[in-house]
Amino acid sequence: MCLCTLVRSVGLSDSKYVLLEEKVAKFLNVIAHDYKNHNIKFNFKQSGQRVSQYFNNVLKAILRLQGVLLKTLEPITINCTDDRWRCFQNCLGALYGTYVRVCVPAIDKPRYRTRKGEIVTNVLGVCSQDMQFIYVLLGWEGSASNSRVLRDAVNRPNGFYYLVDAGYINGEGFLALYRGQCYHLSTRRERGFNMKHSAARNVIEKCFGLLKIRWAILRTASYYPIKTYMLPSPQPHQT
Repeated sequence: MCLCTLVRSVGLSDSKYVLLEEKVAKFLNVIAHDYKNHNIKFNFKQSGQRVSQYFNNVLKAILRLQGVLLKTLEPITINCTDDRWRCFQNCLGALYGTYVRVCVPAIDKPRYRTRKGEIVTNVLGVCSQDMQFIYVLLGWEGSASNSRVLRDAVNRPNGFYYLVDAGYINGEGFLALYRGQCYHLSTRRERGFNMKHSAARNVIEKCFGLLKIRWAILRTASYYPIKTYMLPSPQPHQT
């Protein structure tokens, strides 16, 4: 009911014969259980065209809720009590990319094919220390490098930065690991830093892992066309 109240607040409403709650129920069945259009059509006794229309309407409404659903940027302060994060003052969160399998036209498959041969989109996300998403960027081809995706990504306010893994390079606004060093505890400064960095940044990998566990549509090749994923990506909002 909370989700229904939220989507109603951004303009989604009942239709002549279908309540908003039913539209949201259809949407949740698709993303939570990876039900196909014909499954929903059979279960709710409606045409496939209507099912698709309601799915897209709810999806667009949820994207308009980014200011509510995404966490506001809050840099780590000197008063932080979390042992994993307190040494990363002014850090805005952890950044990481993951692959989601998608359906694309045959002519576009080479661009979306990874080195392992999978057809995917490269999804970049940023989360806070308490595992709340701050920003998500999707739609990039699976063949795109992490650095290339990053150039099209989040804002980096002056003096603040994000933690990134070894697939990215150190630069203004991004703090990566020392390359060629192990994560385990060591007397060497570089290895000690890498251990602390990994313990903090691991939060974004957990976020993506939980997201895929919760929403089954992210674990298989989606039958929705790639243009569905190309809706405007939410931007992080400032404090």
